[in-house]
Amino acid sequence: MRILWVWAITAMGLAVIAHLGMGIQANSTVSIIVAALVLGLVNTFIRPILRLVAIPFTLVTFGLFGWIINGLMLWLVSRLVPGFHVAGFVAAVLGAVVLAAISGVMHWIVRR
Repeated sequence: MRILWVWAITAMGLAVIAHLGMGIQANSTVSIIVAALVLGLVNTFIRPILRLVAIPFTLVTFGLFGWIINGLMLWLVSRLVPGFHVAGFVAAVLGAVVLAAISGVMHWIVRR
């Protein structure tokens, strides 16, 4: 059940980001739902490997390189999901930051 909540919260966050006009666009609700699913899979399987490889960079930047990795994951999802587009690297990193904030607030609300 928790997986469904995380998926729904991620989809809502992606929908908000797509409507903010930050260089991230979604053609339909279906593309947002699929992008949320793919983002969950990418974060489960690929992100841990990248974080392990990037430990030196993360230590040197005091953890800020984690945002770069999150942006790369969002950019990768845009390449894998038709109808979900990220304009560039800066848009991907900013989108990842906003998505993390939205997800954090939504998870806090759901837990209460």
